[in-house]
Amino acid sequence: MIQCKRAYATASPDDGRRILVDRLWPRGCRKDTLVLDEWLPEVAPSTELRKAFKSGALSFVQFESAYRKELTARPSSWWKLLDIAQAGTLTLIYSAKDPLANNAVVLAHWLEEELDRRADASSPVCYMTDFPQG
Repeated sequence: MIQCKRAYATASPDDGRRILVDRLWPRGCRKDTLVLDEWLPEVAPSTELRKAFKSGALSFVQFESAYRKELTARPSSWWKLLDIAQAGTLTLIYSAKDPLANNAVVLAHWLEEELDRRADASSPVCYMTDFPQG
């Protein structure tokens, strides 16, 4: 199971493995008090993409599309998350204010789709049809 939880929310035993998936450390959280198993800044959106979304230059739909392209280009950044999710509960920790429109939500959907692809596929996944030319 994959779930998302804000860094400022209280940790729970039901969280399973807690992985911070933001490029920047959550503002106001001390490193010795945030309950995490790991921090993977390399799986987060690029700095340019994060700034464009935060400034409002990109809608969430545009952000999601661009972030998915980045994930496609960097599979080594998220492969280990698939193994964690298959073994038990994976909680993606994020610091954004919006619980529905943030990078962790996009990543969770991406990982769930990838797990579904793995379950059905007998050969390596090809992402060529996921993104229209342009």
